[in-house]
Amino acid sequence: MSLANAVLAPGFRTSPWWWEAAEPPTRDSVLPDHAGVAVVGGGYAGMSAALTLRRLGHDVAVLDAERIGWGASSRNGGMVSGGLKVASGALEQAHGKEKARAIADAAAASFPFIEETIAREGIDCDYLRCGRFVPAWTRRHYDALAAKAAFIAEVTGLPTRMVPRERQREALGSDHYHGGMIAEASGSLHPGKYARGLSQAVERAGARLVDGVRVAGIREDGTGFRLTTDRGQMRADAVLVATNGYSRDGHGNSAMPWLARRMIPVGSYIIATEELPQEVIDRLFPGRRMISDTKRVLNYFRPSPYGNRILWGGRASFGPTEPAAAAPVLHRFMTGVFPELKDVRVTHAWTGNVAFTFDFLPHIGVQDGIHYAAGCQGSGVAMATWLGHNAALKIAGAQNASFALDGLSFPTVPFYKGNPNWFLPIVGGWYRLRDHIDRVAA
Repeated sequence: MSLANAVLAPGFRTSPWWWEAAEPPTRDSVLPDHAGVAVVGGGYAGMSAALTLRRLGHDVAVLDAERIGWGASSRNGGMVSGGLKVASGALEQAHGKEKARAIADAAAASFPFIEETIAREGIDCDYLRCGRFVPAWTRRHYDALAAKAAFIAEVTGLPTRMVPRERQREALGSDHYHGGMIAEASGSLHPGKYARGLSQAVERAGARLVDGVRVAGIREDGTGFRLTTDRGQMRADAVLVATNGYSRDGHGNSAMPWLARRMIPVGSYIIATEELPQEVIDRLFPGRRMISDTKRVLNYFRPSPYGNRILWGGRASFGPTEPAAAAPVLHRFMTGVFPELKDVRVTHAWTGNVAFTFDFLPHIGVQDGIHYAAGCQGSGVAMATWLGHNAALKIAGAQNASFALDGLSFPTVPFYKGNPNWFLPIVGGWYRLRDHIDRVAA
């Protein structure tokens, strides 16, 4: 047996572990001839938008090329962030102090909104407000976290505190890092169950969910739009594109090429370990917090909702890679942090696309009459839900206040058409080198 295969447990699967409890169902749905609003993309953003639109009395159809919730919505790590990536003082350099604060506030509002959504709709998804520990890769990273801890606490409205290296085991059962920050504005959930519960709420509200229909093009047609799909055509009075990391198909085509040129889809890989004793989980994850480190090529990891496995995610590769090949890489990352897990095997490995933007900000807006919501920077559980809601308010003309992520300049780069595979390995290699240099110099 090869060393790589040795980490794979008998019965190893390349499907998300989340699907063991909540695999997205297949719907026997018919493409309608017309909808008041056609939502392209059946992930968190699309479903949240559909729910809000139905609450406001609009006719809605949600179209997805796969099954509703099949993409990142049922594949991610289940970490619910209160806009921590966006809530940074560095925004001031690009947008000025006032606008930067408005952006940070808008991003942070995603956290109470998803908590409200889960409670209001009665979604059973193992949600827990557990907080997050952000371990510092270097001493310099620790100092950077300390410098913005007060700002994050102010923006999110929930406490942060620094944990120095000598006390790190109060937050993480490892000596691998240089201390870190605990931010309370974070939670955890079962993403498969959340996607399922959100889709059920959308159906109860009266929206139509249509699986297995790929939208190839959208064009103006009179006072509305005509959507060309692989199952025929349909008309809509308004269109929202919420495809995020799945904005291009395998042949490079997109329902909205303008949006695809502004999205950088990146494959994120996750493994699930075999079951572990609860005392091991308690030792490695005191407080059962979510973990996301400060490396450029970061690791994110957590205990399962049932406290009996570890879920470990990261950038095992910057090019297309099969999950079975990524599993040993992630296992090596995991044992670098937790050496005692060297003999623990992997039962599941899978991948899904997250989407970054060139300005590292989420966006909603309108281009050529088509609405869009996109760019969650790998932290989309709360943010995508929030973006979809705000895009729906915009479509319905129901906004009672401006939304700071609406209508921002949305950059791209020359000659980029949405396929990053030619430059991601170069950028990823450079980031890994920078991480190594930072660590050696620490």
